[in-house]
Amino acid sequence: GEAGVKGNKGNYGFPGLKGQKGSKGDTCENGTKGDKGDRGVAGNPGVDGEQGDKGEKGDTGEKGYCGEPGGRGAKGERGEGGTKGEKGSKGEIGVEGIRGLDGKQGEKGERGSKGDKGDLGPPGAMGPSGPKGVAGSKGGRGAPGKKGSRGAKGARGDSTKPLRSAFSAGLSKPFPPPNVPIRFDKILYNDQEDYNPSTGKFNCSVPGAYVFAYHLTVRGRPARISLVARSRKVAKARETLYGQEIDQASFLTVLKLSAGDQVWLEVARDWNGVYVSAEDDSIFTGFLLY
Repeated sequence: GEAGVKGNKGNYGFPGLKGQKGSKGDTCENGTKGDKGDRGVAGNPGVDGEQGDKGEKGDTGEKGYCGEPGGRGAKGERGEGGTKGEKGSKGEIGVEGIRGLDGKQGEKGERGSKGDKGDLGPPGAMGPSGPKGVAGSKGGRGAPGKKGSRGAKGARGDSTKPLRSAFSAGLSKPFPPPNVPIRFDKILYNDQEDYNPSTGKFNCSVPGAYVFAYHLTVRGRPARISLVARSRKVAKARETLYGQEIDQASFLTVLKLSAGDQVWLEVARDWNGVYVSAEDDSIFTGFLLY
């Protein structure tokens, strides 16, 4: 059959493998030398090479020639005069010289003429006392002297009022309640009102030493009485009676008190035989000693 239509150009195939380097061609004898090519671009600096070994020491050079000596220079100008030095310190004293020999005694001179009378000398020391003389007769009494002037008025004396504190009170009802202050409500003396009959307590207003005493009638039962100061029982006593017996209990002591201290009497439970009647009293007393 007839030839068909020409087909389209095919795609480029894959490049072939690089061929081996060809051998160097022969030198052309009549060929002309080509022009010098342009200088290529400078390449990157190479890596620093390793430091070389130290070189050997060179030979010593030859000694040079000495130059000729120079001529003598001209004389210099005279310098200015220096300042005057300071005065030196005084030297030390020299060694003492050797003492000379004593001279010969001179000849005795002639006696001179008598001199004038000298001045009176100073008084001599006092001599010892002489013996005591005989006592003379007693003289007559002299006339009375004149009256002296009146002295200055003295300072006014201290008129401070003396401090006082005292009381004495009796019981109006027998057998007071126990363990509380006994109320001695029948006042015998209480001018300073330091004793309170409603409470049975003495209130100290003047600090000092005080005397306290009681004289109590006891009847029909025992009585144990305590003197209380500053809420503490400072003295205790008892009287033991039974039946219709009657006796008296007395006590006295001295206490040192401060302002504000309180003192009273009280009886113990089942020991409150303190008695009072129209014929018998029970009294509590106290006063400032000093």
